[in-house]
Amino acid sequence: MSFHRYRPRLPGGELAPMPWPVSLYRVLNHVAWPLEAESGRWTVFLDRLTIFLGFLVFCEHNEVDFHYLIANRQDMDNLLTGLPTYLILVEMQIRCFQLAWHKDRFRALLQRFYAEIYVSEEMEPHLFASIQRQMLATRVNSTVYLLALFNFFLVPVTNVIYHRREMLYKQVYPFDNTQLHFLFHSWCSTSGWASSSPSMLFGELNIMGELMMHLNARYVQLGQDLRRSAQMLLKKRSSLNVAIAYRLVLTHILRRNAALRDFGQRVEKEFTLRIFVMFAFSAGLLCALFFKAFTNPWGNVTYIVWFLAKFMELLALGMLGSILLKTTDELGMMYYTADWEQVIHQSDNVGENVKLMKLVTLAIQLNSRPFFITGLNYFRVSLTAVLKIIQGAFSYFTFLNSMR
Repeated sequence: MSFHRYRPRLPGGELAPMPWPVSLYRVLNHVAWPLEAESGRWTVFLDRLTIFLGFLVFCEHNEVDFHYLIANRQDMDNLLTGLPTYLILVEMQIRCFQLAWHKDRFRALLQRFYAEIYVSEEMEPHLFASIQRQMLATRVNSTVYLLALFNFFLVPVTNVIYHRREMLYKQVYPFDNTQLHFLFHSWCSTSGWASSSPSMLFGELNIMGELMMHLNARYVQLGQDLRRSAQMLLKKRSSLNVAIAYRLVLTHILRRNAALRDFGQRVEKEFTLRIFVMFAFSAGLLCALFFKAFTNPWGNVTYIVWFLAKFMELLALGMLGSILLKTTDELGMMYYTADWEQVIHQSDNVGENVKLMKLVTLAIQLNSRPFFITGLNYFRVSLTAVLKIIQGAFSYFTFLNSMR
């Protein structure tokens, strides 16, 4: 079925370059990644069967993880050992299957992105290099998540060395899961979800980052084109048609701006629920991870790496959201500094001057509010929101540490 997974293409038909975290996400997470648009009936049926079986596996792990928490509710240290994996399991179950329900919409968004928004290295090398620098934090975060996953997969190795039959993380089964036939099934299902969940964590982060930063680059292009067009018209020193020409240029700029904002709203619609879920679980997850890392650093290396990965994930997403917010906020000021007053000063056509001033006023009004991604309109994705989550997490940690 991996051959039928959607592979983005550029307008010319060639395969679009994908960052390695997104490629890994496409390979490992068959539940969330969409199929090709021309996939046949049997492929669609098998894909939906995979989603259904994946949902059952998630429900199974939901039960045994929650059973562990109930069994250790009187022991804070053991309770917090199992809490991070349970929180991330519930978060992934919501995010992954919400995306699985809207696979076609997600594919359409990627198709539009590569057709209209994507900034290629060949056409804009400087902007492309800037995007790669902005995305560096998400690439590093992906590596740290893989290190955290590697720590979990060391458990089977230690099981062989010390002749144990432990799971990848803490669980309580309603039956004796140490029997070989039960153990094999449990290991396979646990390894499956343990591989797909981190891939979605860093995969979606990189996809959101790519969408936001390429959109940000298009906004930067918009401002450059507007300033450049005014300067070119003024150099011609034509006093008759300069206002008409500039009004046509400004109209085209506004249409491009409207198309960019419409794409941004599509991105918002696609990710807003999953962003809300991610931020909602982040404070509790950071608190539990930091508590385990703080109380026993040498015995909880996995939790330390996981804490760093989650911390970097939030900071990277907040930074990218702030970059887009700052660019679109400055876009509103762009029309004040676009030299339109010099165009009017040079033009002798009074009627066209009036039309141009009305269009500039409309442009300023339309761009008076910056564009930003939100989590169900409760918060903006920015460094400010991330810092509030981190403050809340450390407040919870202080409370738990005082109880301990």
